[in-house]
Amino acid sequence: MSNPLFPPDFTWGTATASYQIEGAVRDDGRGPSIWDTFSHTPGKVLNGDTGDVADDHYHRWQEDVDIMSELGVGAYRFSVAWPRIQAEGKGPANQKGLDFYKHLADRLLERGIKPVLTLYHWDLPQALEDQGGWPARDTAFRYAEYAAILAKALGDRIDTWTSLNEPWCTAYLGYASGVHAPGRTEPAAALAAAHHLNLAHGLGLQAIRAELGEDTRCSVTLNLHVVRPATDSDEDKDAARQILALGNEIFLGPMLEGRYAADLLEDTAKVTDWSFVQPGDLDITRQPLSVLGINYYSTSYARRVQPGQTSHNTGGHGDTGFSPWVGADTVEFLDPKPPLTHMGWNIEPQGLVDLLTGTAKRYPGLELMVTENGSAFPDVLEDDAVHDPKRQDYLRQHIQAVAEARAAGAPVTGYFAWSLMDNFEWAWGYARRFGLVYVDYTTQRRVWKDTAFLYQKLARTGSLD
Repeated sequence: MSNPLFPPDFTWGTATASYQIEGAVRDDGRGPSIWDTFSHTPGKVLNGDTGDVADDHYHRWQEDVDIMSELGVGAYRFSVAWPRIQAEGKGPANQKGLDFYKHLADRLLERGIKPVLTLYHWDLPQALEDQGGWPARDTAFRYAEYAAILAKALGDRIDTWTSLNEPWCTAYLGYASGVHAPGRTEPAAALAAAHHLNLAHGLGLQAIRAELGEDTRCSVTLNLHVVRPATDSDEDKDAARQILALGNEIFLGPMLEGRYAADLLEDTAKVTDWSFVQPGDLDITRQPLSVLGINYYSTSYARRVQPGQTSHNTGGHGDTGFSPWVGADTVEFLDPKPPLTHMGWNIEPQGLVDLLTGTAKRYPGLELMVTENGSAFPDVLEDDAVHDPKRQDYLRQHIQAVAEARAAGAPVTGYFAWSLMDNFEWAWGYARRFGLVYVDYTTQRRVWKDTAFLYQKLARTGSLD
C-alpha cells in the first residue's frame, strides 16, 4: 500500500533520554541518580554496563545536533537530568547544568529544530530516593521546585514542556518488580509512587505555567498499553480490563479526568487503602494538556488464571522476569507470537491504529503525538554501513499506522522515532540497539543505519514512497 503524504506542518522528530546518552556522570556538579546506583550494583544490569559514558553526548552534543539537522527532523525530544540541575534534588540550581541545556536548545533553534523537553525520564537524584523516593509525597513537591527552575532558565527556548516520561515504568518497574532503578519490590509503594507521579505532573505544570503563562505548551508522555483478551470469555475480557486499569487508567484518570476509576481502587484494595491520596490532590493532577504524548512498541494478550495457579508469564513485556502488575496475580500474558523484535516484543502496527483512534474518541479535541516508536534488532557494522531491513520494515508499518489513524480522524500531529542513536537500554545495558544511528561504543563513532536514510526521506518529504 502506498503511504499517503503527511501535511507539511506534521512534526517529524527523534528522541533520547539523559541517562541513556549523556555520560559525564560526575562532571560539572552533577550528583548521583538512582540509575547510577542501580547500574553499579552487581547483577542489576546486563554485562555490568553503566551509563557512566554512554554516548558521551555531554561532550559530543554539537555533533549530535548536526546529525539531527542532516536528518531533517523538525523537533528533538530530550530529557533533562535532574541531578545535573540539583545534585541533591533540592536547593539552588547548578548553573553549569543549566548552561548545558541552554546551549543545546540554542543550537537546536539555530538549526530550525524545536526543543521538546522532558523534565523527568527516570533519573531521580539518589538523595531523594534515600528520603523515600517516589512513594514519598515530598518528592512531588521537590519536583515542582525543579520544574520552576527549568521554566525560569529555559522558558524562552522550549517549544513543548513534557512533565514525565512513562510514569508506569517508574512506578511499577522501579518499585514493584524491581527490574529498574531503584530496584524495590514493594507493591503498595508502587501504587503510592504512581499517585505521587500524578501529583508531581500537576504541580510541575502549575509551576511552569506560573512562570511562563497559561498558554505555555505542556504535555505528558504515557506508554499506554494495548491489551487484548486471549479469548472472548468474560474472564479473559476482565483480565484485560484489569491490566488496562493498572496500566492506563491509573494515569489517564487523574491527569485528564481528575479521578481514580472505581474498578482500579477495587482491584488494588488488598494492596493499599489509597490513603496517600489527600483532599485536593485530584484537582492538582488534572491540568490542561496542550498535547498528549503516546509511546507505543507492541501489544499484549491477557487471560485469567485460577487463584493459586502458578503463572509463568513475563509481565507482558518480554524484558521482566516476573510480573510488575500489582494486584493482578490472577492475570497471565500469552507468549508473544512472531515476528518479534530483539526485545522479544511482538510487531503489531494495528495496535497503534487502535490506540490512537481510541484515545482520540475518548478525548475529542486533544492533540496527540507519537513520542516514541521504534525497534531493536541486532546490528552489524560492516564496511562503514549498517543494513537493517527489519527496522526499516517496522518503521514503514508504523508510519502507515499513524497515517491510517489520521485518516480515521485522530488528531495526530507528530511522530518521534526512538531513538536518535543507540544508547544505554536500561537493564539491558548496551545489548539492545534502537538507534537510527549506530554507535561504536569503543570509539564513540556515529554511523547512519539504512533506517536513518529512510527516516531522512520521510522527514524531508512527508512520504515513504
